[in-house]
Amino acid sequence: MDKLLALKAFVDVAETQGFSKAARRMGVATSSVTRLIDALEESLGSALLTRSTRLVSLTDTGAVYLEQVRRVLSELEEADGSIADSGAEAVGPLRISMPVTYGRLYLGPHIAAFLNANPRVSVELVLSDAYVDLLSERIDVAIRIGTPASSPQLVVKKLAEHHRFVVASQEYLASAAPIESPADLTQHECLRFAYQAGVQRWSFTKQDVTQHVEVGGRLTANNSEVLREAVLSGFGVALLPEWLVHDDVRSGRVRRLFEDYAVNPREQSVSVYAAYLPNRRFSRKVQALLSFLQDHVALTPLTGA
Repeated sequence: MDKLLALKAFVDVAETQGFSKAARRMGVATSSVTRLIDALEESLGSALLTRSTRLVSLTDTGAVYLEQVRRVLSELEEADGSIADSGAEAVGPLRISMPVTYGRLYLGPHIAAFLNANPRVSVELVLSDAYVDLLSERIDVAIRIGTPASSPQLVVKKLAEHHRFVVASQEYLASAAPIESPADLTQHECLRFAYQAGVQRWSFTKQDVTQHVEVGGRLTANNSEVLREAVLSGFGVALLPEWLVHDDVRSGRVRRLFEDYAVNPREQSVSVYAAYLPNRRFSRKVQALLSFLQDHVALTPLTGA
């Protein structure tokens, strides 16, 4: 039995739920697929598939085995690709993770240019505001916003500064109590990004002095665009990325508060950065992406200029 071919046949049968469909995908006879699966099950001493006249489904053992086989085949494909990717030209699939809104606004408009410049690279974008584990999720490069973690398991490259604005609409400010100092926010409807559960404090830093203000309100969301829309509708005050609201501030749709403070949800130094595993350090496709991001995305004006 060709074990590798049998594993590929097993994945195809599981995904298509049929031997004949898997055979067509593989370009072989149905009888060949049947023999491969029979030999695989015999070698394992366990049934992987339940066969019926109409449908093929996974056994409990088969479902567990499928996930493991998929991972092995993916890692094998990645290993094969790494050999080609060590040459002079960027080659192979590139899996990129980045925050949803930032990815849509800042990488989305440029991704076609990157692909045109690297015709032998394919890209899979994973847009998520979750902190994605690069190893388990098979991410080549993660674009993150925050304080880069100091870890020997990651290589980190800063792409751009990241600033946040405290903003509110003119409508809200006209109808609410005056906001003259950061402490006044405790009496206001503060729209909060879901960084973490529980109480949220915004840190206001001015001339190396920081004060923390505990803020609350009826709306918390894990998407900054939702909070921006709530601000525009006059519902409250929000702490939002400069790159998301600079046009709103410039046009007068919202007003920026506390312009002489650096404001963050926690006392921290925040930037936009790329992170990747050390074994990707010499990957041509990773280096091509980092160079492209540095030349295009990182230089995208964050101030509306």
